[in-house]
Amino acid sequence: MSVRELVVLGTASQVPTRHRNHNGYLLRWDGEGILFDPGEGTQRQMLRAGVAAHDINRICVTHFHGDHSLGLAGVIQRINLDQVPHPVTAHYPASGQHFFERLRYATAYRESVELIQAPIAADGVLATTDTYTLDTHRLSHPVESYGYRLTEPDTRRMLPAKLAEHGIRGPDVGRIQREGALGAITLDEVSEHRRGQRFAFIMDTRLCDGVYALAEGCDMLVIESTFLDEDERLATDHGHLTAGQAARVAREAGVRHLVLTHFSQRYNDPGLFETQARAAGFEGGLTVAQDLIRVPLPTRHL
Repeated sequence: MSVRELVVLGTASQVPTRHRNHNGYLLRWDGEGILFDPGEGTQRQMLRAGVAAHDINRICVTHFHGDHSLGLAGVIQRINLDQVPHPVTAHYPASGQHFFERLRYATAYRESVELIQAPIAADGVLATTDTYTLDTHRLSHPVESYGYRLTEPDTRRMLPAKLAEHGIRGPDVGRIQREGALGAITLDEVSEHRRGQRFAFIMDTRLCDGVYALAEGCDMLVIESTFLDEDERLATDHGHLTAGQAARVAREAGVRHLVLTHFSQRYNDPGLFETQARAAGFEGGLTVAQDLIRVPLPTRHL
């Protein structure tokens, strides 16, 4: 059975706290695992969450501030120590190539796994597989930063009652799917469109076009909400979002499930982020992220 879920490894902005580790998020997407923004301590959080190095197929870094990337050294070395049997691809801003190399070779170790470096220099598609397309958009932060989006291909769902009504069975079901028609009966008459799932990951940024492009129509949006709304000016000055801003993006983009994360240590009550998100008019599923929780992607559209 395919599994699609977000495993939250860390949720702290800038510095870890007693209850929040630096950032780290693993998206399980069927048989693949995509690790986003491994901050300091990610390797230990993986152990606590039951995530193995073998689970990682891609690493996606939004930018090279320490709370989003200092865990790279440990994660990369663990991938090699455990002799992960498949190549691992790393996506990150091209302007941070020197940071990536320093972290990759922070200490001596034996390289036993193919690590494919795939630096990003512009918006666009990064990878296409059988189950998703991965693309990226530039964000607005003091250092170069990119958000990521996975889009599952659209498919069609066959309707057994309609097939039976038209006497279509056995090999003819496959034939009408391949050819689009069977005699006078079209595929549209015996099936319905099923939109693929969409997932977006947006970290440190002000409001910008990239935020809206990534969030549009997502089944799950993981987005930073570093500040509460009363500190909006501070958020803008430092290149961040508030809970209300993130929620308004989700509302306007038609997001089904919103995951707020990347919280400043200045706030002690996580419930305030939910309160402000609801006050902003977002009515969909809402999770205020905590370390080590798992959030399933919403059920696929029919």
